[in-house]
Amino acid sequence: MGDISIKINIADRVYPLRVETEEEEVIRHAAKLINEKIKELQDNYAVRDKQDLLSMCVLQYATGMIKAERNAQNQDIGLEQTVHELDNLLTDFFKK
Repeated sequence: MGDISIKINIADRVYPLRVETEEEEVIRHAAKLINEKIKELQDNYAVRDKQDLLSMCVLQYATGMIKAERNAQNQDIGLEQTVHELDNLLTDFFKK
């Protein structure tokens, strides 16, 4: 597909973007999540400065992303170990 022009509003600022058509929905959803998180932080903390709220939002999302990456790596390691164990079992079975 092709590029399209969209406008995304984050923290009361509009950002014009050119994105792939298939990415539009994901980008709009991400902007919505960011704005919801900013609103949540604003309601729960005595912070009003948008820069501070954006920084707190980014920190939370980055922390979540790092945790998810570590979890995926651990699952990959576990899967790899399981495959090796299965391979050893099959090798032993067919040797008999």
